[in-house]
Amino acid sequence: MPTNVSNNRTGQPDISIVIVSWNTRDDLRRCLVSLLAEKGASYEVIVVDNASADGSAKMVGAEFPSVTLIANDANSGFAKGSNLGIAASGGRYVLLLNPDSAVQPGFISELVAFGDAHPEYGIFGPKVLNPDGSLQYSCRRFPTLAAGFFRNTILGKYFPHNTYLMDYLMANWDHNDVREVDWVSGCALTVRREVLNDIGALDERFYMYVEDVDFAYRAKQKGYKVAYNPSAVVVHARGKSSDKTPNRMIVEFHKSMYRFYKKHYAKNWSLLTRAIVPIGLIARAAFFIARNDYKHFVYLLALRTGRGRKRGKGAE
Repeated sequence: MPTNVSNNRTGQPDISIVIVSWNTRDDLRRCLVSLLAEKGASYEVIVVDNASADGSAKMVGAEFPSVTLIANDANSGFAKGSNLGIAASGGRYVLLLNPDSAVQPGFISELVAFGDAHPEYGIFGPKVLNPDGSLQYSCRRFPTLAAGFFRNTILGKYFPHNTYLMDYLMANWDHNDVREVDWVSGCALTVRREVLNDIGALDERFYMYVEDVDFAYRAKQKGYKVAYNPSAVVVHARGKSSDKTPNRMIVEFHKSMYRFYKKHYAKNWSLLTRAIVPIGLIARAAFFIARNDYKHFVYLLALRTGRGRKRGKGAE
C-alpha cells in the first residue's frame, strides 16, 4: 500500500506519464529533467516509488514539486506499481515510462499528435535507442515456441539470423516508418484512456516482465490495434533496476512467460507441447542462472588474483 500520495494535477492533461521506480534515483532524476523540459502538449508526471532504499522518493519530493509522488512501503512489482499510477492519472492517454529513460525533444507532443491523428491505434510505442545510439528492438511479434529456442540461447548464438528469431524481433526492417505490430515494450508504452476503461489495466499476476505482452494481447482480442511510431524517440539504458538482482529477475521473467503461455496459449496447444513448455522454461532459467553464477565466480577469482599480485609486488 502507498504510504504517501501527493497529487499536483491542475485540469485534465493530454497525457499522463507513469514511472515506476526502484532504486534508480540518479536515472530517475535524469528522466524527470528530460520530461519537464518538454513543451507543447499538456502532461502530468506520476512517479510510483516501490520502497527504494536509495532516497528516490525523497529526491522526487524535494527536487520536482510538480510531480505527483506515490511512495509505496513495499516493492509491489512493475504491474501493480503501474496500476497505482494509472488509477491516479487523468490524461486522455497514459504513457508507461521506465525511469532509466531520457526522452528526446518533442517526444510528448509527438505521442499526443500521433494518437490524435491515428484513432485506429489503441496502444503505440516510440522508437527506443540504446545509450550508444543503436536501435533497441522495442516492438515485436507475439512470442512463439520456436523463437524461445533461439532467443538468448546457445542455438541463438550459433544461428543469430534464423527466421524465427528475426521475425519475433522484427529485425528485418529499419524501424524508420510507422507499422502495426503485435506489442510494444512497457519501457515506453502509450495507451488510450478508453482502452484502459475497456480491457482494464495491467495484470498484476505478472510481477515483472511480460505484462506488456499480455496487455497488448488482451487489447488485440478486443479489436484494438498496436503501432510503432518512430517520430517519437526515447533513449533507454535498460535493466538498471533488474540488474541489481539478476538471478531473481531471471526467475521472474520465466515465471511470467509461463503465466502468459498458460493464460493465452495452452488451451490451443497439444498435450506434448504443454509438457515441453514448463520443462523448457525451467531449463532455460537454470542455464541463465548458472551462467550468471559462473561469470560472478570468474570475476571474484580475477579480483582475488589481482589482489594477490598487488600483495606480491608490495612484498618485493
